[in-house]
Amino acid sequence: MYDRMQTFTDTDLAAIHKASMDILENTGVVFQEERSLNIFKDSGFRIDGTTVFFKEEDILAAIEKAPSRFKLSARNPEKSIYIGEDDWAFLPTYGAPFVCEPDGTQRTGTMTDYDNVCKLVQTSKAIDMCGFKHVEPSDVGTETAYLDMLYSNMMLSDKPFMGSTDTVQAARDTMQMIAILFGGEEKVKGNPVTVGLINSLSPLQFAEEMAGSIVEYASWGQPVVIANMIMGGTSGPVSVPGILALMNAEILAGLTLAQLVRPGTPVIYGSTSCPTNMRTGAATIGAPETYKINSATTQLARHYKLPCRTGGSLTDSLVPDGQAMAEGALCLSTSVRNGANFILHSCGMIGTYIGMSFEKWLIDEEMCGIIRAMYTPLEIGETAIDVETIKSVGPGGNYLMAPSTLAGCRTAFYATAFYNKANHNQWESLGRQKIDQAASEELIKRLASYEKPPIDSEIETALTSFLADRKSS
Repeated sequence: MYDRMQTFTDTDLAAIHKASMDILENTGVVFQEERSLNIFKDSGFRIDGTTVFFKEEDILAAIEKAPSRFKLSARNPEKSIYIGEDDWAFLPTYGAPFVCEPDGTQRTGTMTDYDNVCKLVQTSKAIDMCGFKHVEPSDVGTETAYLDMLYSNMMLSDKPFMGSTDTVQAARDTMQMIAILFGGEEKVKGNPVTVGLINSLSPLQFAEEMAGSIVEYASWGQPVVIANMIMGGTSGPVSVPGILALMNAEILAGLTLAQLVRPGTPVIYGSTSCPTNMRTGAATIGAPETYKINSATTQLARHYKLPCRTGGSLTDSLVPDGQAMAEGALCLSTSVRNGANFILHSCGMIGTYIGMSFEKWLIDEEMCGIIRAMYTPLEIGETAIDVETIKSVGPGGNYLMAPSTLAGCRTAFYATAFYNKANHNQWESLGRQKIDQAASEELIKRLASYEKPPIDSEIETALTSFLADRKSS
């Protein structure tokens, strides 16, 4: 298959791997958490203070234990999904402190905003699961906000969801809440039902909450995304190949810890690394180097036979404008095309992670549907080709009233929900709406149509009681 996107050779991949092994063995990675250090120590790893040094054979042994594909169970079994190999999932924003309005103004997020994202996920045909911290709610207690967000993920949607890794305690509480939701520890341990996002502290560190969360999630056999956001030229090398070597070393170090805790723990290999804007010192994710890193990340993950996480509809734009759509489409399509399996920030992210836009959320959601349709393989065969219809219509004929057209006219082609497909006169008669205006109207309709998915009343009561107890303590 011809493709202009660079495909790494075995020599390229071996060079990156070799550089990463050199870094891991001779420079090491700092783990700022005592249990993690003890796990490495008890497993025979060389440690100097808080720095852990890795041998290549230990890294390869850990990679061998991690699965290439796993099932992520939802509380509604019909909405369970698979992650890895040829299966992928779209997820919304993560970590946005602000909600951005179409005119560019920013406001702090609220719990209502978070709940509305959960409702959009539940009613979406394109988004496969809830993330976490879709927007950071400012109107609930900072120390316990993660409990409210977890509760909303569980109550307002019956799709899979991400858990909290804000602190080690938050990771522990996530495990307790999934045990309540799914009927006990024995039904959860070793059965993936949530995913924790672990971000290394580049260069070559894991903070206490991240290392501790790896231990908590892995001890229950719950998947973790080991990821980083290296900024080329500041927190990482200025060259993309150098970024890849550093990125790879950090991810494999975290993966090794997860496998030491519980062999077979699913680990998603991930990165949202990007260049630094050397004029401002800020990250710039709407850049060709970001798309190259996305492509390289998927290739490295595939080399190690691991599921992959990359960025979705990423943009540096502060409004849902043409720049946002162009950068988002380039990033999202690159990730899917190159084989990413866990695509975070697929919809709604704006302003280099600073905000979440509801209008862009819906515009991106539509793009996710288009991209999934675009990459769905055609089934070539006698039925699909339908030579008999072609012959029956003949030269100069019309297919509009052909039986095959009448049978498939509603399903043959992908239909967008609110992207403009009208001609100019129709568009003018409808008020000359721009895409963000149409999205604002669509948002009102979607939220109005939401219905809370049913849940066992005893489980809901148990989760409510758990929240009350944890908040009071």
